[in-house]
Amino acid sequence: MDHLIVSPLLHSAGHLFDCLVRAFRPLKGRLMCNDYGNRIPYSAYLEAFSHLKIRLFTPGGAPNLEPRDDIWPTDVAPIIRANKDGAELIQLRWGFPPGRPKGPPVINMRSEKRRFPRGRCLVPVSHFYEFTGKRSPKDKWRFTKVGEDWFCIAGLWRPVEGDAAAFTMLTCEPGPDVAPIHNRQIVVLDRSEWAAWLNSQTAEEDLLKPSPPGSLKVEKVEGAPGKQLRSKVPAA
Repeated sequence: MDHLIVSPLLHSAGHLFDCLVRAFRPLKGRLMCNDYGNRIPYSAYLEAFSHLKIRLFTPGGAPNLEPRDDIWPTDVAPIIRANKDGAELIQLRWGFPPGRPKGPPVINMRSEKRRFPRGRCLVPVSHFYEFTGKRSPKDKWRFTKVGEDWFCIAGLWRPVEGDAAAFTMLTCEPGPDVAPIHNRQIVVLDRSEWAAWLNSQTAEEDLLKPSPPGSLKVEKVEGAPGKQLRSKVPAA
């Protein structure tokens, strides 16, 4: 079987991402996607990437991936990044170091009018959450991708000096399914776009765009606990 080989990512990307972090602009008063879930079994990764004809490696052997309904900023979670032979599934911390002293981790970043020649990754998720309301407990809304058990968000990873590597998610203007809940959305990639995003030669504007109408299902999570206040991270 032929394999699609994507360009390797350079580990010397720290300076570039430091510049991006300094450019990070929060939206006051609105938290954004500071909670998501991953219930994806290892076999599902292998099957999906086999269909895409991308060799998927797991350094250290098959990982122990327990289903998780809630993943929070600074938690360690799976991502997929390019390597010289295809792609690799690894686990990194969610959130770049703060762009200012005592600031929050950078869990998402604006994608508009920016180039990302290095550090591209996929963040696999089963669902993500957004919250509405001014007082706790806030209303919790779960988003899933119509017709799919799991999907990937466009992300970036980077090495962190003196600490473990980390990842963040990219955001864009909201599509019609997200706009009633939030004024931004994370970039949801179609499965046919995964390889293109991992390839640094692909133009960003071809991929980093709002989700089309009807592609995301949203439902209110009844009786959701107020755990969304665990991490007060501003939106990007």
